[in-house]
Amino acid sequence: MPSVADRIQAFLNDLAVDAIEERVVEYVIREVHNGRRLSDALADPYVKNRLSDERLAKVLETPEVMTALEEQIAQSFKTKDFGLLS
Repeated sequence: MPSVADRIQAFLNDLAVDAIEERVVEYVIREVHNGRRLSDALADPYVKNRLSDERLAKVLETPEVMTALEEQIAQSFKTKDFGLLS
C-alpha cells in the first residue's frame, strides 16, 4: 500500500505532466496558426523532448489541437496546397 507521501508525489507528478502537456498543446496550436504544418510542429525538439509517444497521442486528441488541424485542412483546400509537392 502506497504511503501518503507516495500518493502526494504521484499527484504532484500528474500535475506537472498535465502542465507540460498544456504548454505543448499551446505551442503546437500557435505554430499551426502561424502557418506551419502540424507534422512539422510535432517533430520539433520542443515537443519530442517533453512528451512520450503515448502522451503525444493524448495531446493530439485534445479539442484545441483538433480545431487547429481542421483549420489547417480548410486552409489547404482554399489554397489548394496539400503539401504533396516539395
